[in-house]
Amino acid sequence: MFHTPYEAAPFSQFTAFDYLPAIQTAINDSLAEIQKISKNYKPATFENTILPLAYNELRLERLTSMFFNLNSAATTPELQAQAQLISPLLSEYTNDVRLNAVLFKRIKAIYRKREKLSLTAEQCTLVEKMYHNFMRNGVHLRQRKIRLREIDRDLAALKLKFSENLLAENQLFFIHITNPIEVTGLPDYALQMATAEAAKRKLEGWVFTLDFPLYTAVMKYADNRELRRKLFIAYHKRGANDNEYNNEEIVWQISLLRRERARLLGYENYATFVLEDRMAESPQQVNDFLQSLLEQALPLAKQELKTLRIFSKIDNFQQWDFPYYAEKLKQEEYQIDDQQLKPYLALDKAVQGMFAVANKLYGLHFALTDEVEKYHQEVQTYKVTDAEGNYVALLYTDFFPRAGKRNGAWMTTFKDQYIDLQGNDSRPHISIVCNFTRPTDTEPSLLTFNELTTLFHEFGHALHGMLSRVTYPSLSGTNVARDFVELPSQLMENWCYEEETLRLFATHYQTGEPLPMEWVHRIKKAQKFMEGLLTVRQLVFGILDMAWHSVKYADEIRSTKGFEHSLSLPQMFPPIEEICISTGFSHIFSGGYAAGYYSYKWAEVLEKEAFGIFEAAGIFNPEVATRFRKEILEKGSSEKEMTLFKRFKQ
Repeated sequence: MFHTPYEAAPFSQFTAFDYLPAIQTAINDSLAEIQKISKNYKPATFENTILPLAYNELRLERLTSMFFNLNSAATTPELQAQAQLISPLLSEYTNDVRLNAVLFKRIKAIYRKREKLSLTAEQCTLVEKMYHNFMRNGVHLRQRKIRLREIDRDLAALKLKFSENLLAENQLFFIHITNPIEVTGLPDYALQMATAEAAKRKLEGWVFTLDFPLYTAVMKYADNRELRRKLFIAYHKRGANDNEYNNEEIVWQISLLRRERARLLGYENYATFVLEDRMAESPQQVNDFLQSLLEQALPLAKQELKTLRIFSKIDNFQQWDFPYYAEKLKQEEYQIDDQQLKPYLALDKAVQGMFAVANKLYGLHFALTDEVEKYHQEVQTYKVTDAEGNYVALLYTDFFPRAGKRNGAWMTTFKDQYIDLQGNDSRPHISIVCNFTRPTDTEPSLLTFNELTTLFHEFGHALHGMLSRVTYPSLSGTNVARDFVELPSQLMENWCYEEETLRLFATHYQTGEPLPMEWVHRIKKAQKFMEGLLTVRQLVFGILDMAWHSVKYADEIRSTKGFEHSLSLPQMFPPIEEICISTGFSHIFSGGYAAGYYSYKWAEVLEKEAFGIFEAAGIFNPEVATRFRKEILEKGSSEKEMTLFKRFKQ
């Protein structure tokens, strides 16, 4: 593939303008192979049809993963311009393949006799997924294929524009303050970040942006209520401002196009289409699931909010007051807060602790390496090996916010794991991207406890990718049903609350003093603090997602804001007319969670059951860890997800 150590991505060999011709060449090569498979005069077999298809797009996937990962983590105007050309090109290519009736005829022939063939469970899964992917892309349609192509091309462009607008909005907004009275309550690390932001703009005082570390610090600690209000509204109004980055029309169009696409394929709506091959199976099951959780959470949420209002002594309690007073109440009830904890949660030590957990569970070792290229100077690269010293994976970590990097945290792949045609295990290249507080001249990057759980969450995804041990690339790692993919990540968060884990790394960055165990007990006690309100918030997102993707008729949507405000979403706080959730809801309008945001809560149910098994045996029990690795982490989607989960539980 690439003539580099471990076949790692050669970032320096590509300028922004090199990706398009390279991707076009890879597409042409892939289509030539498709033609060869399609025109084979011999009867279709697994070996002459399914097998070459399974490996046909390896180079294309490597190139597109490089490009789009860079476009998320280190974009430039040049990359964004190229993305506008590459995205529709890939959409057209996908349709060229999946609307190929001659090719599908061969796949269908194998699918129909699959149970009579001597196929492994993984091979059978591959055949079934390939067949259904073609069917779900409309290969069986006659007159409507042209319209499907148009829809897919338009959707690709709209999703990309949605993301670009959000990034632009994040970078556009800032608040400049020079009066020290207006920044009281903010911890030193937040003030240092705000000072650095001001210096970037050659301004005196402090500058506050929508970058996560700074935004969350203001919401939790700033005494200045007006500052909290301005930042809250700005964050929740992204994509809904009267400017060139407005996403309202884009959201509307995406929803309508998805609905049209689903109906062309014979589905009532887009949610029905999506959920057909998920664990949840149907919109009804998802809606019932969300409603059940809502009924359980609402009474608790109302009581929590009442308590918080009384505590705050504010008559007109608003959403921007919640994080601030919740933090103060938590400090009072549990005598614990992030300012106490942060000196014990240095990022570099937390990373080493995270690696130590993976070592105790799965025997993994992580060693910094300069053998492979980085896409940015702040990225660190690790060679991952197992207990016997065998190479397992490459891991890239990218932890700090910067211009050209979107908010949030995510795991992604530069290369999937698979067994090549010569029988060699081709190992994966995995990346973790976050937005944590930068180190300063006087102190290292120090994490809040929530950031610590975010780090472990993304590492859980990374383990799912790194430990994969399947044959075919499309079935490996995190290529599982969306409502299963969050199981390993959410499970991993549990270790953050355990004394055995925190003893591995939680020491004061200056004195080396270990985190007091009494504080660990308080952290565990506070684990469910404001759980009701936070659950309702997640459920609101899930309900909104399902609403957007369950519309039957175009006239149900008048406008993005209008549609959102028409829904009977649970309202815990006074409504704010100018904000709009949907225009900034990247999970569903530019990510892969459309009709799938419920997955976080769905996986939470699985995760609690799984961690209960670990707890019963000991959180580092080798037998349980080995079983989770063998039955879940290594298996990807080589078998049905529920089959894998049940096997782990046995």
